[in-house]
Amino acid sequence: MTACDRAIDFVKTKGIDECEVVSVKRKVITVRITDSQIAETKENLEQSMGFRIIHQKRISSSQTYIPENFKNSIEQAIELLNFTKPKPFWKSLPSKFKQNTPLEGVFDKKLVEITGSEATEIAQTMIDSALNPKIFSITGSLNIISENFLVSNTNSLRLEENATYISGTINADSNVGNFPVSGFGQACCRTLQKFTPEKIGEEARDMCVNSINPQRCEFETCSVIFEPYSVGEILVFVLSSNFNLKTYAEKHSCFFEKIGEDISVKDFCLLDDPHVPEGIRSKTFDDEGVPTKITPLVEKGVFKNVYSDSYNAFKEDGEQYGNASRPGSPMGRSTEPIPIPSPHNLRIKSGKVSQDDIIKDTKKGILVGRLWYTYAINPIKGDFSCTARSGVRIIEGGEIRMPGKSVRIVHNISRMLTNISAIGNNVRNVLQWASLPSICPSLKVENIKVLTI
Repeated sequence: MTACDRAIDFVKTKGIDECEVVSVKRKVITVRITDSQIAETKENLEQSMGFRIIHQKRISSSQTYIPENFKNSIEQAIELLNFTKPKPFWKSLPSKFKQNTPLEGVFDKKLVEITGSEATEIAQTMIDSALNPKIFSITGSLNIISENFLVSNTNSLRLEENATYISGTINADSNVGNFPVSGFGQACCRTLQKFTPEKIGEEARDMCVNSINPQRCEFETCSVIFEPYSVGEILVFVLSSNFNLKTYAEKHSCFFEKIGEDISVKDFCLLDDPHVPEGIRSKTFDDEGVPTKITPLVEKGVFKNVYSDSYNAFKEDGEQYGNASRPGSPMGRSTEPIPIPSPHNLRIKSGKVSQDDIIKDTKKGILVGRLWYTYAINPIKGDFSCTARSGVRIIEGGEIRMPGKSVRIVHNISRMLTNISAIGNNVRNVLQWASLPSICPSLKVENIKVLTI
């Protein structure tokens, strides 16, 4: 009998209406890269439990990193019920259901068994592929996680899932030329076979070297081709929250009252896809035990759906969406006792044209490899700001003419979606630092004002 099972049995003796227990056992290997060399390799074994107690529609919670102390944590949560107000809209924790067939490409025994020295060799490959005489500094990290997640409740639900994750990043810096420049490379997936450490370093090296001697962009308004990583930045930090049921119900979404209406060009389709192979948050059930499903958020330009956890869904419309999340760091799940609403994998459907052809069809514009400082200025209106600092290329007459200096973009997400003129066929996994994963192609957007910094 596991600690989760014993905890559920213990709660039943307390006369509590409902209890949810989550347990996570994780092995985390982290390799840090500084000054173009391996700075540290460490391996942590983590184990924790979280408890959500519901009694007379009052909700409290607790968490412990010593699973043997589950009784103390549960009793603490029960005591906290006296200090909470009833939530009259609350219905029930999910009940037992027949679990779907396991997903492909979400678990790899090789990542479970990988050693610290083997992880170090992978990180060294990332470094070696980024080396170049014009680059003076290489930094980055490699994270490998294997975990067992279990959620159980007093409604006879008990679900368990094993998962693995691997993610690497490289930053390359150069002082050659008239201005310091940098390059960035990243990759993330769920199996070792699909992970390409060489490409991470090569991407960072090429972006850095090709950025040397950047020139001022003379365009005030032009086409902007956002490469996948920069598209993911906009999805995560600007667009995704507008489909959150809580945000929508509070009238803070820039698409409020537009469900069923066109909000983008017809070729644009945005999904929450928890079943895609190699997706960083692919899973058969969400983090409170509700079956996951592929949900179109924007379908052929039309705003179709929102996402939610059970708490906010009960509060607003009573449905169950399967989007409760207990995100772990840097990837995976945690035992945060109160889940939050979140998409699993934001996926933009692939287009039919290559990025090279998109560039050839651009008279004047810029190519953006990476964005920084992306945030909403006025979320209700959809206004946002971002800075393109790495991988800026100036395009004229269908060709990349020169590297460009950093530019700031202040734009509106609604206008941006309606001004998409091309969607690339170069879809890839993208994982922003400490944030949501996404699966993105390049996007070309017209009529964007850019300000050289």
